[in-house]
Amino acid sequence: MNPRRLLTADGWPYLLVPFIPAAILLEFVFHASPLLLFAVSAAGVIPTAALMGRATEELALRSGPGIGGLLNVTFGNAPELIIALFALNAGLHEVVKASIIGSILGNVLLVMGAAMLIGGLGRERQTFDRTAANAQSLMLLLGAVALVMPAVFELVQGSGLPGAGEERVNYDSTVETLSLVVAVMLIGSYVAGLFFSLKTHKALFNPVAGDEGHGDHHGEPWTIKKAVIALAIAGIAVGVMSEILVGSISEASETVGLSEFFVGVIVVAIVGNAAEHWVAILVAYKNKMDLAVNIAIGSGAQIALFVAPVLVLASYVLGPHPMALVFNGFEVAGVVLAIFVATHITNDGESTWFEGLQLLVVYAVLGATFFAAGSG
Repeated sequence: MNPRRLLTADGWPYLLVPFIPAAILLEFVFHASPLLLFAVSAAGVIPTAALMGRATEELALRSGPGIGGLLNVTFGNAPELIIALFALNAGLHEVVKASIIGSILGNVLLVMGAAMLIGGLGRERQTFDRTAANAQSLMLLLGAVALVMPAVFELVQGSGLPGAGEERVNYDSTVETLSLVVAVMLIGSYVAGLFFSLKTHKALFNPVAGDEGHGDHHGEPWTIKKAVIALAIAGIAVGVMSEILVGSISEASETVGLSEFFVGVIVVAIVGNAAEHWVAILVAYKNKMDLAVNIAIGSGAQIALFVAPVLVLASYVLGPHPMALVFNGFEVAGVVLAIFVATHITNDGESTWFEGLQLLVVYAVLGATFFAAGSG
């Protein structure tokens, strides 16, 4: 990599590469404190996520929109999926569910809010394709309905919702089966959404298919061999960083006085999406709001319709028992309110810096509430 590119807007994540070997040494050689391990491994996740995103993008550019879309489905949210799989294996079900909600909130409030704020500074308004945004928002809204209903069932028919401070709850077979059925339905809906965006209505999503806003600052294109090797290296690195990160969550959160709930819903969610978040803000600054909105809402929809159900299916193999899609009351309220606000703001196909600020305020309010809930 050209050293000059490390100082560019899209090259900065690679400055954090030294944190990867540092985290490995601190874990296996020096047996450092959990707090230090958490901080260093969290920083190490960011460049691995950036490399994985770049490699996926290069492969997608050379394989056409159909295969490219499948690659983005598989690897678009791979870092947070890998982190969640390690947490699932460790039995940290509530941390996993918190990271799912945190990723959705981070995308539709933090990322889209920051993108609208930064992109709108100095401009009266920015515009984006209203139909494409509404299609993505509808997918996200339907995903939220499916994620919330098992919690409603448990609240009415079962033993109630889990508390914000709990680590794992073992639900009865009825709600576990309901969660499994919902997971299968969500994956089916996401496959249909892929067919919609890549086949029958692909013209609506041309900014993504054409990689607008990405290719103009990457320099020389990669060969397929180089992209595959980079993807493999990034996958291994993010796996190692995730194992260290998850292993230190419990003790690190106790050391700093933060609940595992808050760490999962805010910290882990931001770390796993950091590189992708920055891309959305960068393209919004360049006045490419179609791509920025699609990254924010599309990634949130992917979490709800693909990542969450995959984790439910994986829980039948990993961890002590299957994970039910029963979120606590704060998570249910947060995701419903956030998606409602975000859908309303994107409904007119226009954005201003003030709308971005409002989304950030909503995210801050939810963050403060989550912090108080975890401390109580």
